[in-house]
Amino acid sequence: MIRRIPILGILLALAPVGALAAEHVTLTNGFSVDCVKHEALGESGMVRLFPLSASDSTYMDVPAGAVKSVEPLMEIPVVAAPSSSLETHLADAKCGAPGSAACPRTDSVKGLLVEAGAKHHIDVDLLAAVVKAESGGQVRAVSRVRAQGLMQLMPGTAAGLGVKDAFKPEENIAGGTEYLDRLLTRYHDDVALALAAYNAGPGAVDRWHGVPPYRETRAYVTRIINEFNRRKMALRTAVR
Repeated sequence: MIRRIPILGILLALAPVGALAAEHVTLTNGFSVDCVKHEALGESGMVRLFPLSASDSTYMDVPAGAVKSVEPLMEIPVVAAPSSSLETHLADAKCGAPGSAACPRTDSVKGLLVEAGAKHHIDVDLLAAVVKAESGGQVRAVSRVRAQGLMQLMPGTAAGLGVKDAFKPEENIAGGTEYLDRLLTRYHDDVALALAAYNAGPGAVDRWHGVPPYRETRAYVTRIINEFNRRKMALRTAVR
């Protein structure tokens, strides 16, 4: 259940400098997570991963078969990590002057992602990767099929989620995260299937019994997984 991470990695609190043994865990769905440790949960067939984080209570449970490999990392110093690199992505987006209605202050968008991720127990780096793939951080982005805003909500989907104005970052992120949460629940926390459904619709995923063979959808899922892993690698480098 990779989504069941309160806020994995984005905001490491200041901690005393010391040495931390770590592991690089790769999952069969393509995601990878740097962990303090992992442990088998008895006869449940699950493995509990403890991601690098300031909180000892932060963990995620995955089926043992979902763990592709576990590689030891050299001991690394525990230091304060930088904030999410979402600011860079938003600065690159051509959405108008920073702080304008079309391009809000990046720290406010980051805060909205953190808040939504905490509410739905979805990794904030996953949400940021979705925002980057969907709109490039452009608040008033509109796709060729009329999807709107940061997380590109279709008008019907937005209405069903209670989103009155998809161009308001707080409503769009709240609605998009709620929708992703529903898809993760529907597909039993299979992130690749949830992302495919976010892009192509649940009907397509159900019809093909997996990620549809659509070039756009497969590229979309790969792009988000790669961005998620890039963010985790950046954090891994930062804490070394």
